[in-house]
Amino acid sequence: MNLDDVLRAMEVVTEAQLENARAALEQNFSASTLGDWLLRNNILSAAQLAEARARQYDLPFLLRVEPEFLKPSLVEQLPVDWARTHRLLPIEREGEWYALTSDPDAVSRLDELSLLLGRDVYPLLTTSEELRRAIDTCYAQRQAPAWSESAPTKTTEAEEPSGRAEDLLRASAEAPVAQYVNGLLLDAVRRHASDIHVEPFESKLQVRFRVDGFLYAQPPPPKSLESALISRLKVMARLDIAERRLPQDGMAKVRVGAREFDIRVSTVPVAEGERVVLRLLNQETLVRPLSALGMPAKVEEDFRRVLAEPNGVVLVTGPTGSGKTTTLYAALQGLATERLNVMTIEDPIEYQLPGIAQIQVKPKIGLSFAQGLRHILRQDPDVVLVGEIRDAETAEIAIRASLTGHLVFSTLHTNDALSAVVRLVDMGVPPYLLASALRGLPRATFGPKIMPLLPSRIGSYGGGVAVVGAIR
Repeated sequence: MNLDDVLRAMEVVTEAQLENARAALEQNFSASTLGDWLLRNNILSAAQLAEARARQYDLPFLLRVEPEFLKPSLVEQLPVDWARTHRLLPIEREGEWYALTSDPDAVSRLDELSLLLGRDVYPLLTTSEELRRAIDTCYAQRQAPAWSESAPTKTTEAEEPSGRAEDLLRASAEAPVAQYVNGLLLDAVRRHASDIHVEPFESKLQVRFRVDGFLYAQPPPPKSLESALISRLKVMARLDIAERRLPQDGMAKVRVGAREFDIRVSTVPVAEGERVVLRLLNQETLVRPLSALGMPAKVEEDFRRVLAEPNGVVLVTGPTGSGKTTTLYAALQGLATERLNVMTIEDPIEYQLPGIAQIQVKPKIGLSFAQGLRHILRQDPDVVLVGEIRDAETAEIAIRASLTGHLVFSTLHTNDALSAVVRLVDMGVPPYLLASALRGLPRATFGPKIMPLLPSRIGSYGGGVAVVGAIR
């Protein structure tokens, strides 16, 4: 049965569309198949084409791979590169083993897969996108090798750093320490951890994940791995592995399949060695629309009204890891950037936003928040984002900028919205300026998901600052 007849039977294309496709392929002498041409010209969807090919080859079709079908134990002996190259993934469905594929021609390689698994498998067709997602999810669920397994007894030679994002799923061919680090990062991603702490002590090496604001101890690696593990983390972040006396900061980029993660790496020397903290920055969770932050409807309405102000200061408050940066990015995305000049100064730039000029703080060369903010104000901005107000100079410049026609966003490390007013006054900002400039103090709720952002309404009273109300 050819593809034309299948598509006619499915009633997803018209006879005229088929004739146009055939004529176009003949006229252009294209190497594309009929199905690819129809897909490229938006006549067929990827799901419709995959289902049609399944019917053409008399193969079962699966549109959605359920999580329970994925069995990490089935891919223990299969490198992720093999699965991607051959477009085959073993899964278990209703007690039977299947080879999930998006390519009917891949069925010819089932014997090879059956030999690797030691059991017969049956072909099951799906879309290319669903196969890619299933492979990434399945390999991400594999358990990391135990720290005691094949642990090296001496420090391994550090690898040369690479500028490309490293795929954590490609751990099969790496050295043991690299496998351990990949497994550690995969575990952290699976558990939605925001930070990984590697802490040396006199007789042990402790690893902890920060999840929902709390630190949870993980199975510790052997103390003998300390030097190799720290060196591997430094190499990933392109730090100096020979420098162990001074603190260092760096960035690494890794992938879990198609998802990219930025990692901020910080090392400090302690009495027992070097302590390393890794901050995991998931670009998918950093950049969300306001509607995805979990605000109650009334709070979101109030917040959007604040964002529509032509000038003033909006400070997002909360402790570390509560979602302040995520809230600011969501606010920026809601602005009409095609008609506004939006500029930011951050440390670090956690995600590059299209249509927005972003500046990285560089203290070593004198580019601080205050210095950068001064130069931004000479660039005719409409909206300015300051990553964090850390000192009195930055606070005063931000407040005065808001009084000259700019809308300023920033963050402040306080435990609640109300403390931000006290903190700014304590920094030396005159209360009368604060009363005139402050538009709102949203508070980011503690946790990995950004739940209600609760604004306080600030108003002037008797020349000072009065907090009219705050929702806790």
